[in-house]
Amino acid sequence: MTNTTGNGWTGGQRAFGDFAPGLVHYTDQVLFDEVWERPGLSKRDRSLITATALLVGGNTEQLRFHLRFAVQNGVTQEELIESITHLAFYAGWPRAMSAMTIAKELFATEGSAPA
Repeated sequence: MTNTTGNGWTGGQRAFGDFAPGLVHYTDQVLFDEVWERPGLSKRDRSLITATALLVGGNTEQLRFHLRFAVQNGVTQEELIESITHLAFYAGWPRAMSAMTIAKELFATEGSAPA
């Protein structure tokens, strides 16, 4: 499905279809078509910030997508590993270990190629 009102992001639509139209709208049109496209930060920087926020919050399910998306946006595997290691001291060891487990699984199955 193509989103004809923005840059074409359809992740919310694919995930929830007509089940949660409000969340689909905010995800696809506001968050990804507007916020992610703002010129003040690169997508690479937005990806690092988002991955950090998800790690700190313990949101591992969303982290699975955003680690892949970070690679697509130019963050290297090595940079993600180093970021997670660095965050262990600020966000907590268990959260960093959980995030590293996800990163290891993703990189083992997909390498560092974009999703």
